[in-house]
Amino acid sequence: MDLRQVFAANLRRLRHERGISQENLAYEANVNRTYISKLEKGVSFAGLEIIGKFATVLQVEPAELLKLPSGRAKHRK
Repeated sequence: MDLRQVFAANLRRLRHERGISQENLAYEANVNRTYISKLEKGVSFAGLEIIGKFATVLQVEPAELLKLPSGRAKHRK
């Protein structure tokens, strides 16, 4: 799973957990709804400014959007 897919899954999960539609997230973050759709499908990259906007609207730390699923994290020595 690449970082783009991790971000897509986390964005979708957090948005659903908070009951926020793509349209409402787009409005609150001041971005286009189709851009959010592309991000959630993993076909577009998000810049740091966008990650920050989404984190603010979703009320999480920006790192939460990039966090690997707990079962997928690799341990390195």
